Amino acid sequence: MAQPREKANVDLLGLQDEFFTMLKGKGRSVNTLKNYRTDLDCFNKYLVEVAKNKRLDISGFSIPEIKEYGSFLEKKYNSDNSRRRRVQALRMFFDFLVEEKVFPSNPVRKIPTSPKFLDIPRPTPYVDVKTLWQFLLEESVSKQPMVRLIAKRNMVTLVLIYGAGLKVSDLSDLQVSQVYLDGDSPRVLINPPKRDPYTVPLPKIFTTIFNDYSKTLATMKKDSKVEFDSVLFNANPYRILSGGLSSRGIEIIFEEFRKKLMIECTAKSLRQACIFKWLKQKHKDSQIKEWLGLAPSYNLKMYKEHLSNHAHDEGFLEEIHSHFVRKGLHRR
Repeated sequence: MAQPREKANVDLLGLQDEFFTMLKGKGRSVNTLKNYRTDLDCFNKYLVEVAKNKRLDISGFSIPEIKEYGSFLEKKYNSDNSRRRRVQALRMFFDFLVEEKVFPSNPVRKIPTSPKFLDIPRPTPYVDVKTLWQFLLEESVSKQPMVRLIAKRNMVTLVLIYGAGLKVSDLSDLQVSQVYLDGDSPRVLINPPKRDPYTVPLPKIFTTIFNDYSKTLATMKKDSKVEFDSVLFNANPYRILSGGLSSRGIEIIFEEFRKKLMIECTAKSLRQACIFKWLKQKHKDSQIKEWLGLAPSYNLKMYKEHLSNHAHDEGFLEEIHSHFVRKGLHRR
């Protein structure tokens, strides 16, 4: 447990460095860390240039000072998103200060955030998801054991995102105990840090590919002399290095797919494709938002307006896999 610190001795820049170190330890990407630094730099410059706080002393900060910063943001930025992002970054930083016993409570939570602007969804094109799935199936029968295993890992990753809308942060240290293979109704358990756990349904093909992956993984773990309970893993071309895979590591995997297959595909765009898939399946908005871990106030309007432009369906996962098996391609 963190020991209380004297507010009079608060080193703002030092605490921000600790904050960034904490975020990095949680697997936040380089770009995410860069954005947080930019947003907090805005706050630091405000202290020096507007509040005339040359020593960056926040020991006396409370609701009035925070509201003044909120007014500054209203005047400086026309974009709701810009204001919202900077308030959110500062809120997270002060949450960290509360955890570190620097502040008894978070005064930033008194600033109302600007509504989030819904940008036009840019899901992975349906044809690109099919291209990636076909490629992974072919890689899963490679003569090289590690290539086979990594392909099966990536198949599981794809279905968890496209099938269940998981974020990379959900995936990075997902445990086998969070996967439920119940006949034709597999599900995955999500454990958010600030809300109750909940489960999300998966396409029924997930049971088949996960069982196959688990068997191959068990053999390779034994060969690599490692043991872990994570669903995913980090590896080099010759052996498994460790259990779990960082959020950035997952993003890099999709970057490599984009270059190699010349497709438009990121973890985020696959998750957006999942939303279109669920809308096409006629799931209620409230159910979709619950599965995505979104607030009830989140608006799916932009997705509905573009639904006719993005015909996503999960049926092809099983169809292509079944064709692959019928043709005996899985035994090559």
